[in-house]
Amino acid sequence: MKLELENISKAFGDFYANKDISLTVEPGQIHALLGENGAGKSTLMNVLYGLYEPTAGRILVDEVPMHFEGPGDAMAAGIGMVHQHFMLVPVFTVAENVALGAESTSAGLLSLKETRRKIKEISDRYGFGVDPDAIVEDLPVGVQQRVEIIKALVRQAKVLILDEPTAVLTPQETDELLAIMRDLASSGTSIVFISHKLREVKAVSDVITVIRRGQVVGDAEPTAEQSELAAMMVGHDVSLKVDKAPAEPGEATFSIRDLVVADRSGQRPVDGISLDISKGEILAVAGVQGNGQTELAEAIMGLTNAHVTGSIKLEGRELLGRTPHDVLHAGVGFVPEDRTEDGLVGSFTIAENLVLDVYGTPKFSTAGSMKMGAIAKNATELVDEFDIRAQSIQSLASQLSGGNQQKVVMARELSRPLSLFVASQPTRGVDVGSIEFLHERIVAERDKDTPVLIVSTELDEVYALADRIAVLFDGKVMGIVEPDTPRDVLGLMMAGSTLQEALDAAADVEPGPVAAAAPDEGPEETATVITSDAIELNESELPADPEGTEK
Repeated sequence: MKLELENISKAFGDFYANKDISLTVEPGQIHALLGENGAGKSTLMNVLYGLYEPTAGRILVDEVPMHFEGPGDAMAAGIGMVHQHFMLVPVFTVAENVALGAESTSAGLLSLKETRRKIKEISDRYGFGVDPDAIVEDLPVGVQQRVEIIKALVRQAKVLILDEPTAVLTPQETDELLAIMRDLASSGTSIVFISHKLREVKAVSDVITVIRRGQVVGDAEPTAEQSELAAMMVGHDVSLKVDKAPAEPGEATFSIRDLVVADRSGQRPVDGISLDISKGEILAVAGVQGNGQTELAEAIMGLTNAHVTGSIKLEGRELLGRTPHDVLHAGVGFVPEDRTEDGLVGSFTIAENLVLDVYGTPKFSTAGSMKMGAIAKNATELVDEFDIRAQSIQSLASQLSGGNQQKVVMARELSRPLSLFVASQPTRGVDVGSIEFLHERIVAERDKDTPVLIVSTELDEVYALADRIAVLFDGKVMGIVEPDTPRDVLGLMMAGSTLQEALDAAADVEPGPVAAAAPDEGPEETATVITSDAIELNESELPADPEGTEK
């Protein structure tokens, strides 16, 4: 099916989120829509999917003009959409979710037999591995996304819109999704791939359209250099490398000893971790998602309800057993991995979110009353310093793009004196321009002699920021290594090998093919294919997320 957008504009009052956008998606083509957060990508797709009425322009399907009153009309025309935030009912089964809105009945009762059959057929055809009777909330995020794709395919979508589909995926899940996209395209399904991730776009797309501030700034071939695409996205040259001086670590003021986190079932997501971080250094924790990273950060911040033993000390003071409020006021800055759930109050303004840690201090309150003038002044200064793009400091946090939400969290945590900075997935779902800025701020905090702990599933981000790397597997530290450790060795450690075992094994493995480095990226480490139940790393096949790449 051929899809055409002709001069589409969408205005909200006097503000144009999209202006005169035209593009064509050919049958069986993967057409990437590339742009930074807030560029208008999702608004355009919401117009295409019937969620918004266009202010001007028209949509054509197989050269026939269409008018969509809602998503039902778009689906009837063969257009399906997988939203960035999944539209699934967690307590329903896969089959029940797929049937929603298109229920079939037998003798007046809901019948899922045909839905199960279709799910199995699609799952088998594309290798999704989805059980129709599985409860959605029990599924990994990557499998939940496949359920969303199945929903669209069951409704016979010929054009599939994927809105930031890799924002919440691990590198392994991303690799699997891109393979699925290729299979879908080869079977004739057209795909509109909305993203700000350069490597993924280059790896899978047939055509790339770049939009900036609501307008098309040009088309590019997948062979275009990352630096060229990044400049088109943000309107100026962007450094794809982190420029930082070698660390000059001082005293080790943060220490973890024999830390164990045990859940109610007796499982130990954190199993005897010990590590130290010195003033003026960044320790990055690497590992496949689900190997204890989340529980480690929660234990440090006092956020876990699990049984925790061991010791967590900052400047000689025990943090274990203290409340999150106590930990924050002990000088710990914290950026959680899920900003919308744990980092912001969406219904609060930007100004209010920027003082969540310190609203009770004399600077911002007196005798139980908030000093609104001081709060507004603080917000104005931080919005300018961190380049937070919003209509005003009174805009709700929920109205911001993902990158600007992350800047609000980072600005709040870095705007006070810190004794320790902890950041989990610091650039997840953030565009390349914002990543450059956030990485600079993290390094700047290190250079203030603050110990910094970074938790990231993005290997490129780990390599870019780390002064040392701690590798987690199954809740244990497999080793702490230098940032020049080869990727194949790090990959083996992420799959459960000790450092020595990884060094020995890597020496015996034949090198795999290496993806050609772009001229501005410099040479890459020789890549080795390492396959286990836990991880598969291959630089030529695994498109890394530039939200932490090549920095």
